[in-house]
Amino acid sequence: MTLISTKAIPVRERLIMALDVPSIPEAQALVEELGDSVIFYKVGMELFMSGDYFGFIEWLKQQNKKVFVDLKFFDVPETVGRAIKALSSKGVDLATIHGNDAIMEAAAKSKGDLKVLAVTALTSLDRGDLDDLGFKCDVRDLVLSRAKRALQIGCDGIVSSGLEVSMIREELGQKLLVITPGIRPVDNRVDDDQKRVVSVEMAFENGADYIVVGRPIRDAADRKAMAEKIQAQILSQF
Repeated sequence: MTLISTKAIPVRERLIMALDVPSIPEAQALVEELGDSVIFYKVGMELFMSGDYFGFIEWLKQQNKKVFVDLKFFDVPETVGRAIKALSSKGVDLATIHGNDAIMEAAAKSKGDLKVLAVTALTSLDRGDLDDLGFKCDVRDLVLSRAKRALQIGCDGIVSSGLEVSMIREELGQKLLVITPGIRPVDNRVDDDQKRVVSVEMAFENGADYIVVGRPIRDAADRKAMAEKIQAQILSQF
């Protein structure tokens, strides 16, 4: 049984570039440098703290880019619901939430056309980290439980390591969007803070709909060439 995504997503939109840079001007310069090699961008907490976050989102939309807001909303359910409702008016395509069923329910009810993604387990966490946080279950069991609850509650998808995507597809089929971070197209570096990583090919073979790539493009000598290399790797899967 093939696990390759069957969703009608343009192939070049399956790469999401993480704009993990310190300032809005640096982010804009990177987007301009990458040009048409990247269509979809993730904007997270670092840029949220650096300046005109929503002005930058508007600028991205003016460049005909798609936007993934990765702020992992986690608060009182009513507060999260209101935040998601406000975000849905900004033209954003994807957004992450965290937390329990009540938080997911509040977000699902308020999302409008915005697609809401529940975070399962961060790719920077390994078994020892989960023990420290009080999760005594296996990582795979935790991820699958979160995915099942997200689907039942009405979230559009999840964020999951590529290591668990095949399990999710085998259990839940193609019902959820699955966005996979922690992608390393080359050998993982010793100083990398991502612990549960996969290659581009493995992520899609396991059933990911989108991959999120940051550091391998951002730190490349030729960023656009690296983005195009990854796009070619994605195309080879479809």
